[in-house]
Amino acid sequence: MGCFFLAGCQPADSVTPPAPVVAPAPPVTTPTPRAISEPVVYTGSFDGNLYALDTLTGLPRWTFKADTSIQVSPVVAYGLVYIASLGGMIYAVDAATGALRWQARAPGPVQSSLVVSAGRVFVGTQASRLYAFDATTGGYLWVFRSTNGFYASPLAVGNLVYIGGLDNSVYAIDVATGAARWKYTTDAYILSSPTVAGGVLFIGSEDGNLYALDAATGLQKWKTPLKGAIDASPVVAGGLVYVGGTDGRLNAFEAATGVVRWSFVKDAPFYGSAVVAGGVVYVGSRDHNLYAIDAVSGRLVWSFRTDFDIYATPVVTNGSVYIGSADFRLYALNVRTGGLRWKYRTGGVLLSSPVVAQRNLTVGVYPTVSGANKGDY
Repeated sequence: MGCFFLAGCQPADSVTPPAPVVAPAPPVTTPTPRAISEPVVYTGSFDGNLYALDTLTGLPRWTFKADTSIQVSPVVAYGLVYIASLGGMIYAVDAATGALRWQARAPGPVQSSLVVSAGRVFVGTQASRLYAFDATTGGYLWVFRSTNGFYASPLAVGNLVYIGGLDNSVYAIDVATGAARWKYTTDAYILSSPTVAGGVLFIGSEDGNLYALDAATGLQKWKTPLKGAIDASPVVAGGLVYVGGTDGRLNAFEAATGVVRWSFVKDAPFYGSAVVAGGVVYVGSRDHNLYAIDAVSGRLVWSFRTDFDIYATPVVTNGSVYIGSADFRLYALNVRTGGLRWKYRTGGVLLSSPVVAQRNLTVGVYPTVSGANKGDY
């Protein structure tokens, strides 16, 4: 979750329309929708495995071995699970069996989770590239080149895909062609993944600001300064924007104005994104705990302690909340009480956020890393 060594970034506060890409992209294969109904939760591990675990027992249904470590979150779409490795390999495997359907290479290490939308797979790399692949065949479609790498995950909404980069900028890129439509430059590099709700893009920056930008034009609507950097990704639900910071605060902002409604304060940073379900915000912390917090008041409902830091984002479905920890384990907890249902130990650290085959119970709008808003099922 790092890259805290960057230097030489030039601050700015403006929208710049980059030169468009003129080369046409190949046509996209029309994917076949396919529902996955199995009670399965998927997660990737530093041990290089993608795990499909039974949600009732916590036992593996199948595992898929990648070439190197998996640090990003899987995506379920079109009956497939899409995942990327640190080595730059993109895999599409059958969601029911784990059989490989196709693989492709995106040169450069991948620590940016994928997004799947409109028959395309989008992935950012540390080699300063955002790639688009055909979701059905794995065929290369286009590449967008930046001046620095991407750790944040992209988000596809309509005909645009949005991503923040280590060059301090937020980009809006044409889904079909890879042409940049606008960019907005903050005062520091960006690890936060964007969220779009009601025509507004919300994103955090290492400069300590939460930004609200017009999603169509990139023009700033507001920005709110915090006491620490924002690595986590915003979540929008019920007119509020929830996001944690390195200052140990999970803040609830008014989406229309950026005014802070409440803050939940701990002694360790929040790096993972929150989710909201049943009027409760669930978020992990580097103090090893998963917290359940009342979404309206900011009051603690319950907490569950793991054996190490939590960087992943939880997912909620069918009475359970699932969360991965850097202690190598995926946990299934009772959503109302935080009681342990089961835990499964993998062979490595879990930075990957779990996703479920069924639609989950979260509400609002989430970035890619949350396991929601992943495209067509």
